[in-house]
Amino acid sequence: MNSSPQLSIPVLAIVGRPNVGKSALFNCIAKRRIAIVHEEAGVTRDRVSARAEWGDKTFEVVDTGGIAFMDDERTGDVLAVAAKAQAEVAIEMASALVMVVDVQAGVAPLDWEIAKKLRTSGKPVFLAVNKVDNNQRARNVNEFAELGFEPLYPIAAIHGLGMEALLDAATEKFSAGKADEPVKPTSIAIVGRPNVGKSSLINAILERERTIVSNIPGTTRDSVDVPVTIDGQQYVLVDTAGLRHRSKIATSVDQFSLMRAERSIRECDVAVLVLDALDGVTRQDQKIGGLIAESARGCLILVNKWDLAAEQDAKSQALVARHAKKKTFRDEYLAALRKELFFLDWAAVLFVSAKTRLGVNELFSAINVINKEMQTRAETPQLNRLLTRAVDAYSPPVIGGQRFKIFYAFQKPERPPRFTLFVNDVKLLTPHYRRYLVDKIRAGWGFTGCPVLIELRARERKIFIKKPASNKGFRKK
Repeated sequence: MNSSPQLSIPVLAIVGRPNVGKSALFNCIAKRRIAIVHEEAGVTRDRVSARAEWGDKTFEVVDTGGIAFMDDERTGDVLAVAAKAQAEVAIEMASALVMVVDVQAGVAPLDWEIAKKLRTSGKPVFLAVNKVDNNQRARNVNEFAELGFEPLYPIAAIHGLGMEALLDAATEKFSAGKADEPVKPTSIAIVGRPNVGKSSLINAILERERTIVSNIPGTTRDSVDVPVTIDGQQYVLVDTAGLRHRSKIATSVDQFSLMRAERSIRECDVAVLVLDALDGVTRQDQKIGGLIAESARGCLILVNKWDLAAEQDAKSQALVARHAKKKTFRDEYLAALRKELFFLDWAAVLFVSAKTRLGVNELFSAINVINKEMQTRAETPQLNRLLTRAVDAYSPPVIGGQRFKIFYAFQKPERPPRFTLFVNDVKLLTPHYRRYLVDKIRAGWGFTGCPVLIELRARERKIFIKKPASNKGFRKK
């Protein structure tokens, strides 16, 4: 498996200490709200990137976690160490750097250390003095000249002030000409409860530390896009924040993270629902699965930490070996999973271990199958014959003296598969009979890993108005 990020265009990396406004600047350059902006320090931990344009230049803009220290030995905060490591990777990959400082806070000792680090990188550095939104703050900008980067670029990122001068300078050396419209990669949202191994899974796929991994729940705060190419196919892996129960959301940052993760599900091509093999299917797993089903996304269920579950069931496996007729632990587990996630019975299931990379190489094969199934087309004559046979074999129930009838059906050219049925009365289709029809369609064309949607249209009733009798041939007396 050959994986490589898509980095063929210039990269502009935004760096600085925590809470100076890096994410606000990132959103302003990207021209959309991608990174979470909040007054709490340390909200951004992973690298977040997006394609951006300025004038005739196209480039990748990268937001980094705040650098809270420069000496790893000074802190025992594993997340801060990891955030700093991610920022250093961004510095290494960057074509140019924007260092952000806070005019309200003045020059901090950490600003000096970061400036020193950036000078040794050999990359062009542009110093953005942020939060300059009035004359009083504008008078304090010059004190940042002591950091050794000139000219200074006073900005107010949250208001979009001062961006023209900063971006003109930062992108000056970038190649001119807009990039060709890229082939839209398959968007894969990695979703699940906190601490089930979503970030570990992405790192196992890439075979390197791309996202921050910790056993502390909630390490990922934002949805992080990771472009990757596997065997010539382009994908974007979206590492999302763990979806907590709403009653356990303690801060506004957690609320923003939840909203972003839910949006990632609604906008992705395929949602990969990651479960913890040791926990089984929890109520929160069911709610996340329900959101995937409601959003009508393709779905793949990944049972992570399967190596640990298998170890725990070693005695059971030995028993199975002596009684070959009994189901294996894996079969029993799968049957229980299907029962708990019955509304995703069409989703494929993989048993994997991000730690040992067990089954990880099968992930993209399964994704490609789902993509192919999404494009499956049912020919209209065959579809109508199949539905006719289905109704003849099992008649719809009688409701209010009427029975549901299908006059004509066709598949719309959309993803996911959507079928339009012209019927006598849309109110006569019960949920049970809808599922029956969907099962018959799946039996005919598969659609593994895809939701199958049915929309109804009532046949228009023609109203005949009786014309008055003609008076022709009669004489008026």
